[in-house]
Amino acid sequence: MEQQSKDPLHGKRLDAILEELVEYYQGFEELGKQINIKCFTDNPSISSSLKFLRKTDWARAKVESLYLYVLRQKKKAEAKNKN
Repeated sequence: MEQQSKDPLHGKRLDAILEELVEYYQGFEELGKQINIKCFTDNPSISSSLKFLRKTDWARAKVESLYLYVLRQKKKAEAKNKN
């Protein structure tokens, strides 16, 4: 039997992560406030941001870290709404 990874980033594509963050923060403006990098603050788009993130490890690490934070926040909100 295959064992599934407990890593929430496992199998998650960078474009899906970025789209989810843009949606969560309701646009690049708020996302740029969370992670102040030029691809989010100066004429942002999904495609230009992906190009930058794919070749810039430190920026990708920040995006992945923020994504993990957002997942935790969503899980807390779901638990709170169930009660």
